[in-house]
Amino acid sequence: MAFSFKDIIAWQKAYEFVLLTYKVTRGFPNYEKFGLASQFQRAAVSIAANIAEGSKKLSKADKLRLMNVAQGSLEECRFCIMLSKDLEYITAEEYATLNYSIEGTSYNLNSYCKAISNNIGIKDEL
Repeated sequence: MAFSFKDIIAWQKAYEFVLLTYKVTRGFPNYEKFGLASQFQRAAVSIAANIAEGSKKLSKADKLRLMNVAQGSLEECRFCIMLSKDLEYITAEEYATLNYSIEGTSYNLNSYCKAISNNIGIKDEL
């Protein structure tokens, strides 16, 4: 069977985070539809999309560049979570759930980057 980005645990966690982000941002005020809600959604999608794109790059440098873009988007989402809480757009439970999800995504993305850096598993992807 051919390797797919869907096989990458970091992508799986990122995708779960995207779905959660869309679910939570549905409850944002209507005036945030093109503001924070949109920004938060785009940043969340960017994490998973860059992992997917990077998975098919042939060079380690290209893979790591896209993983770094994903890491930047992940940090943007951390900010959106905090701002959403402080603006009282999300409940304490939603805040905890988002934080738990982003932490899992971050851990797995960082682990995947280390594996790429150390040439672990890359030959299996090609």
